[in-house]
Amino acid sequence: MNLTYKATGINLKGMPLGESDRLLTILTREYGLIRAVAPGARKHRSRLGGRSELFVVNELMLSKGRSLDKITQAETLESYAGLSRDLGKLTVSQYLAELTLYQALSEQPQDELFAVLSDHLSRLEQLPTQADGPFSVALLAHLTHATFHLLAIAGVAPQVQLCCITQEPIVPNWADPNWRIGFSLAAGGTVDLSQLEKLEKVAHPVRLRLKSASGRYDAQQAAARGDRPFNALSNSRNPDTALEAGSTYRTVAHPQQLPKLHSRLTASELALLQQIAQPDLKPLDLTLATPATSAPWWAIESLLRQYAEYYFERPIRSAALIETCFAIPSPR
Repeated sequence: MNLTYKATGINLKGMPLGESDRLLTILTREYGLIRAVAPGARKHRSRLGGRSELFVVNELMLSKGRSLDKITQAETLESYAGLSRDLGKLTVSQYLAELTLYQALSEQPQDELFAVLSDHLSRLEQLPTQADGPFSVALLAHLTHATFHLLAIAGVAPQVQLCCITQEPIVPNWADPNWRIGFSLAAGGTVDLSQLEKLEKVAHPVRLRLKSASGRYDAQQAAARGDRPFNALSNSRNPDTALEAGSTYRTVAHPQQLPKLHSRLTASELALLQQIAQPDLKPLDLTLATPATSAPWWAIESLLRQYAEYYFERPIRSAALIETCFAIPSPR
């Protein structure tokens, strides 16, 4: 007798299998990511046909198999039908599904990830369906909002409230139109440019072992070169720095390894990042989501996309559809 189990899951990916089956990748609350066969789902009038579509949430009864589990029964709890009827919403949903697949675990509860994804899909579905500019920008804003929260669930969300160097709060400077804040993928978020400039002036001295051509120590020449005599450092406990008498040290300055900047953000771009980074899933303030102010949202989407690709170490294939749908400029 096969082992059966129940799970609540949302379909994130589907592909044909055999003559009439469909292979589904499902995010479940109880068991994380599973792959299961929906037998006969591609047959006309199949009971599993509609229940095996993308982003449908089902209460499932599954049977354990050797390699793949099999869906024996499914009861639909939520279908998010509005997503499939709008190209923009469907494109954004596929993007979020891809991010979810990159971070979801198998054989472990994924209740928080399930809840966050479901919440954002519901918000996307409820957006008004229009083809004009404000709708596109609002949808793009929701994409960035959801992307940030999925990164937060994965534990790799960028730090945008504090400087990654000093851990001091960063506040957008609206008074100066030329004000910028740095953003580093490797450092994990925002970097105060003034603090970065200070670090660039700091050097760590590295002492190199040198000998004079004559084998004698010339104090005047050493002082001119910045060398230090051996006896001045004879108390060193590092065996690598123990030199014979008559040798000298020359101090050579090597700059500290600094975070490499990926981008420089304006005050409006930083403000949007800090808004979508709020830990609670509050309604997104879209007062800035107008065609005239769409450029910051484009910049944030591009930045978060590259950040996600950097930390997940794989490309987001759905990004090409996003660029086509919203005519987003190529990542800077």
